[in-house]
Amino acid sequence: MKTILTAKLKLHTTSETGQRLLDTARAYQNALNYTSRVAFENGKMSNQVKLHGLVYPALRERFALPSQLACSVSRQVGATFKGLWTKVKHNASHRKSGYTQKRYQGLDKAPVFTANTTTFTYQRDYRFKAGQQVSITTLEGPVVFSYEGYTKHLDLIQKGSSGGVTLGAAKLWRDPRTQQFYLLVSLAVETPDPTPESLKGIKGADLGERYLAVTTTPGNTTQFFPGGAIRHKGEAFQRVRSRLQSKGTRGAKRRLRQLMLRERRFKADVNHRIAQAIVEPGFLIGLEDLTRIRERTAVRGKRNRRRRAKWAFAELGAFLSYKAQVVGGFTIKVDADYTSKGCPNCGHVSDKNRPGKGLTFRCENCGFTLHADLVGARNVTLRTLLIRQDWMGTGLLSTAPDGSDTEAKAKRLQRFLELRWSPDPSPGL
Repeated sequence: MKTILTAKLKLHTTSETGQRLLDTARAYQNALNYTSRVAFENGKMSNQVKLHGLVYPALRERFALPSQLACSVSRQVGATFKGLWTKVKHNASHRKSGYTQKRYQGLDKAPVFTANTTTFTYQRDYRFKAGQQVSITTLEGPVVFSYEGYTKHLDLIQKGSSGGVTLGAAKLWRDPRTQQFYLLVSLAVETPDPTPESLKGIKGADLGERYLAVTTTPGNTTQFFPGGAIRHKGEAFQRVRSRLQSKGTRGAKRRLRQLMLRERRFKADVNHRIAQAIVEPGFLIGLEDLTRIRERTAVRGKRNRRRRAKWAFAELGAFLSYKAQVVGGFTIKVDADYTSKGCPNCGHVSDKNRPGKGLTFRCENCGFTLHADLVGARNVTLRTLLIRQDWMGTGLLSTAPDGSDTEAKAKRLQRFLELRWSPDPSPGL
């Protein structure tokens, strides 16, 4: 099994070499927007081969791009349109099913590429050299840069294919604050395939807003990651953002952009820290499948809708997934239905088990009382145990629930309702 990591390499540049990188990045961005307009005018084309035939001469002559960068432009734009078409089809299906009433507008006009990043192909546009140096193709030819980065990532790059590491495409990115150039290199690292014998530990995680994550094991080892301070800082960001938006000056817009990047870095840092604290070697971690959660749940109030929109649960799940694989663990997704309403003590499911939708869970059937998010984590843990049991019996691991088969899902949920939390359950059961 391959785990994808991204190595962030800081490039050492001079004023001359930095300008060459900047010229290349600007030409690449202009080429992306030109190709996007051509694709839009030709039926919103997503076929990369046909699109390449339409734009390749212009990319070479008009934007002076090297041949491989010109190929990367058509591939990137084609992939973007393909993703937009997928979202359009999903939106049509969701509207038909009643999940949403909004029409997806991503293909109403040609996508605009605003990020000043350039995609390089390994061994064609960039190559690593001895002495911790890298050669990068620019409009005026290749330029050699020295670099620095995270020690473990540098070791993986040095090992290369001989150490089970496959180097992929890289992106050139310039920090808008410091004007520093970075090369973001994709690394595919060979990790052992998960087996029931290698994953003997079980942990369930309930992700939320008031508590960003609550985890528990069958042995009742729990972790709480409160989100109150995070939400408070998010509201502070929003207040500053509102003032800058109402001002509307060029300086305010520049400051707004800086604030957005700062908030993004803050959220990513919080999610990285939480994920690092949750993962453990040899643990199978169960997460709720929160696909379309914003569409499936109604929220009242402008402030609550804004908080829900900024809930970065997908990013936290992605961090957990790759960090677990790196240390010898694994993550799976389980059905999220009734995890906060079902009693792990007696199996009774009711909206009344959460009085006022607060943080106290009180079963109206058996009187069992506990922190509501911990109840959700226990239910996720039980479902993860059941999936591991099926894995041991069949040899097949279900990494995510299939929501397309309603009959199969109903059977899964019925099995989940029969699970009971024991003070000392055995992971092997």
